[in-house]
Amino acid sequence: MMIPTEPIGSIPRPLRLLEAIAAGDAEDPRLDPLYEEAIRDTIERFEATGSPVISDGEQRKYHNFWTYCVHGLHNIAPDGFKIPFSAGHTRRMPRLTAGPFRYKRRADSFLATAQQYAHVPVKQAVISPSAMSLMYPPDEIPGYSRDEFIHDLLLEHETEVRSCLRQGAHKVQIDFTEGRLAVKIDPTGALLHSFIDLNNIALSRFSADDRRRIGVHTCPGSDIDSTHSGDVDYAELLPSLFELRAGNFYVALAGEPDRARVLKIIRRHLKPDQRVFIGVVSPIDPRIETPEEIRDRILEAAEVIPIEQLGTTDDCGFSPFCDDTSTSRETAFEKIRARVLGTALASKVIGVG
Repeated sequence: MMIPTEPIGSIPRPLRLLEAIAAGDAEDPRLDPLYEEAIRDTIERFEATGSPVISDGEQRKYHNFWTYCVHGLHNIAPDGFKIPFSAGHTRRMPRLTAGPFRYKRRADSFLATAQQYAHVPVKQAVISPSAMSLMYPPDEIPGYSRDEFIHDLLLEHETEVRSCLRQGAHKVQIDFTEGRLAVKIDPTGALLHSFIDLNNIALSRFSADDRRRIGVHTCPGSDIDSTHSGDVDYAELLPSLFELRAGNFYVALAGEPDRARVLKIIRRHLKPDQRVFIGVVSPIDPRIETPEEIRDRILEAAEVIPIEQLGTTDDCGFSPFCDDTSTSRETAFEKIRARVLGTALASKVIGVG
């Protein structure tokens, strides 16, 4: 068995699709042929990289990976939680204005389309309950308490994850990019711990077998070649991260200045029933890594992490926000190809290939 390797999720959309979205409504049925074409092309090119597990590139996640499930709801406003990035721009979440809270769409619908075209296993990313909890405003919504909101949010998340598992997703990946950001917002750790507790309530609703197919992704953000929390010490996040009751963790590492130190922290807190997929490719670095460079990063990790608990991935998706064109589709697939080849090289050196 080779060292397992998986993508995170998003691939830059074709420019033709982006131009059509920018000119009108992303949900306009007249755009359906463009979405279908983008999904087919993404899967074909993904499989051509040799990747043993693929995604649909999040081609139809309206606008971004964070709010795809609520985009277009009648009870939201655009002036919600603000996320500042190191490039100087900000992204904004919607704000819930009234109850009840319901998803408008679930990720299993994206998975179903991808599985029609794929010839290899497909993983599906979903947003975390903790990220969506930021939609509730600081002041209580009249007639709809925060406790009622959390109850509804957890039910929506559970339903989405169960549907993806039932539909045969290779893995369901919970995007938890706000974990590192929480430390930046609140250095006391209280916000991070509340996020961990909320996500664990959700994870506790699944069986041990289910949780072996559930993973959590953490990164410092990735948008227009910048991060929202790259200056936060991983030591403030990772001990809490591995308290989450998931079987798999996808940890951005390629872009870290001191990978050896981070690997030691991971080893210290990784539990026996958990696997960590380390990032060996940096989507916000325009340079395409060589397979040999990736091989060496994996061999470095294998000196610290037990090989049976090690996997490889990309640091983040290549275009989590759909209007980010800082990375081309061609570059994204070349980086993925390098990850696949580099993982095979490392597997051969270690003797597990």
